[in-house]
Parts: sequence; structure tokens; C-alpha cells
Amino acid sequence: MTQGPSAEPGVIDLLGLLAYAELGSFFRLADDAGLAPSLRTKGELAGLAATEQSHYQAIHDRLVELGVDPEEAMAPFIAPLDAWHERTEPQSWLESLVKTYVGDGIAGDFYRKVAELADAETRALVEDVLAETGRAEFVAGQVRAALEEDPRLAGRLSLWARRLVGEALSQAQSVAVDRPELAGLLSRGSERDKSGSGLGDLAAVSRMFASLTEGHTARLAAMGLAD
Repeated sequence: MTQGPSAEPGVIDLLGLLAYAELGSFFRLADDAGLAPSLRTKGELAGLAATEQSHYQAIHDRLVELGVDPEEAMAPFIAPLDAWHERTEPQSWLESLVKTYVGDGIAGDFYRKVAELADAETRALVEDVLAETGRAEFVAGQVRAALEEDPRLAGRLSLWARRLVGEALSQAQSVAVDRPELAGLLSRGSERDKSGSGLGDLAAVSRMFASLTEGHTARLAAMGLAD
């Protein structure tokens, strides 16, 4: 399949990365639904999983419209995202919920910031896919309820959340090194690296991730956890 004239490489990378992330979120939420302690919770998580699948389909269809093979667009991100998930394998249902909230949250902040520098259609699609669907409130409520029953969980879950963020930042740097077109989107409107080494783009990635800490802190507070 050939790439359409409007399919900028950095945009295709963004959509491919987000598509694979949404597909992974569907499977993780479906697994969490199976482990949920009540039928009500199972139903809530199953509904959230279905929403993630619809988001994946929307990005898949957009890539097809651009003349890009969705599997080819996702392929460069399979290894790094799978590696992140392997390094952050939850040991309990609560850890899995925290991972969903914290990991997907900081990733979503990243996607939004990159999309701000892309074309209008891509921005609109990313905003629609990442629009809050009640997942954050549901997960935060589940974690708060667990902490009320056993406050001793707070320390362990706070450390877990901190580890998730550190691993996410490290993996993002790795992706930026491997996909300079994606990192290049972040350099728009700023001074580009004149040497052609790509270091300017990587610095832009670092600065952007440094700005995500506010959102992370807010998510921890919503769950009743400390940074």
C-alpha cells in the first residue's frame, strides 16, 4: 500500500504508535475485567475495553484513508511498547489499575502534545480518541476504595506509580532515538538542530516530558496516592 501525499512521516508514526497503544489497552482492560472482584466492576471494565477497541478502529481507518498499511505503521512500536509492558508487569489487580491510569495517562498527555504540532485532522482525531470516557474516575474510585479498606497499600502503590513513570520516560526517549520523524514534530516552533544529529529533537522530547509532571501529580492525588 502506498503512502498518500498528505501522510507526513511524523504523523504516520504518531498514529501508528497510538493505534498499537489503543489495541494494547483493549486487551489489558479485557484481562482486568476477568479479574475484577464483582460483576459490576467486570461490566464497567468490559465497557471501557470496548471503547478502546473503537478508538483503535478509528485510527486504523484513518491510516487506511491516508494510504498507509496500519500494520506497517504500528510495526516499529511493537517491540518498545511490549518491552515496557514486560518491565512493568503488575503483581495484583490494583497494580494493574494503577498502571492503566498512570501509564495510559502520561502516554495520553504525550500524544496530545505531539498532535498539537500536527495537522488539524490529526489533532481532532487524537483528541477524540483520548477524550475522557469515565475510565479515570472509575479507576481512581476503585483505588481510593481499596485504600480506605487498607491504608497500608498507599506506600506500595505510590512506589509502583513512580516506577511506571520512570519506565515510560525512558521508553519514550528510546522511541525518539529510533523514530526521528516523530521526535521532529516536537521541534516545530522551536530552534531545530542545525547539525543534523537529531539532538535538538531529543532535547525537545526531554523538555516536553518534563512538562508532564503536573498531570502525573494530579492523577496520583485523584487516587489518594502521594508522589
